Amino acid sequence: MVKNRTVDWALAEYMAFGSLLKEGIHIRLSGQDVERGTFSHRHHVLHDQNVDKRICIPMNHLWPNQAPYTVCNSSLSEYGVLGFELGFAMASPNALVLWEAQFGDFHNTAQCIIDQFICPGQAKWVRQNGIVLLLPHGMEGMGPEHSSARPERFLQMCNDDPDVFPKLDDFDVRQLYECNWIVVNCSTPANFFHVLRRQILLPFRKPLIIFTPKSLLRHPEARSSFDDMLPGTHFLRVIPDSGPAAQNPEQVKRVLFCTGKVYYDLTRERKARQMEADVAITRVEQLSPFPFDLLQREAQKYPAAELVWCQEEHKNQGYYDYVKPRLRTTINRAKPVWYAGREPAAAPATGNKKTHLTELQRLLDTAFNLDAFKDLA
Repeated sequence: MVKNRTVDWALAEYMAFGSLLKEGIHIRLSGQDVERGTFSHRHHVLHDQNVDKRICIPMNHLWPNQAPYTVCNSSLSEYGVLGFELGFAMASPNALVLWEAQFGDFHNTAQCIIDQFICPGQAKWVRQNGIVLLLPHGMEGMGPEHSSARPERFLQMCNDDPDVFPKLDDFDVRQLYECNWIVVNCSTPANFFHVLRRQILLPFRKPLIIFTPKSLLRHPEARSSFDDMLPGTHFLRVIPDSGPAAQNPEQVKRVLFCTGKVYYDLTRERKARQMEADVAITRVEQLSPFPFDLLQREAQKYPAAELVWCQEEHKNQGYYDYVKPRLRTTINRAKPVWYAGREPAAAPATGNKKTHLTELQRLLDTAFNLDAFKDLA
């Protein structure tokens, strides 16, 4: 990868941490199996196979006079560990403190810490906190447990108004300053790199919720160029379509808005159907604070297109209930915002792999059937 000047997810994380350590910023990462990573992608601690408990953390030997890197596997107590890390981040506001759940839904046993302290912390006690929650999330056909990090819960607790289009002066920074926390779902390693660095380099502190990938860790298309991480580059709140649809926007019939790994399913299906000129795909990387300004620009760019939110989660879960009213406010309620995704369900995912694939194909059929919403308009 280095020879090709590309990075995958693990290397992008390593480069974000390494660059911050060089700048003198202490990094602390804890959680279950974080030393190797739940999906064996990280390997930040090397163990001597001949001498018991003899270890090496290579990231502590990168630069002279660098800051320390602390990485530690935690016990199976999400409630206790997340509470401790929240306190560490409070006591050390100039350190980047991250807690990673083994799977995204493991945060449910730490819900008290999230609801009582992380979400309303600044509103209750006028104390800012920059803790980062890394929550592996994605419908991979592996069953109802360990599929969903429950993004709908975090989005429901965001303090922005879905019915008010904000003033756009110094918008992106002012939004971050006024929100109660930041919620992102990155689709590229470079954006993950940038959001980690932005978190600690901001002149204020806000909790950061990141829905991290599972299959994208090794997905051949989930790669970023070094060029996307050089000085002068930055975190992209929205990634517009850059293909044939963007070259001739007046002819585009539908814009699919999405977030996270479903983007790769959509691009594969679009290519198979040869619809690159008819359907644009826009990635919303930062969900909250909502990027009203950039999505207004996207909607205006495609004047004749239907607007569709596409997600792999079930309709009563995921992002749809959060995104739809805000997107409608962005376009001054001039058009409907249609839905392409799984039907409402009580469980986060089916336990049957065949049903999972059937559901996926059904949502892709809806996303690319240009007549799907004709009778509903």
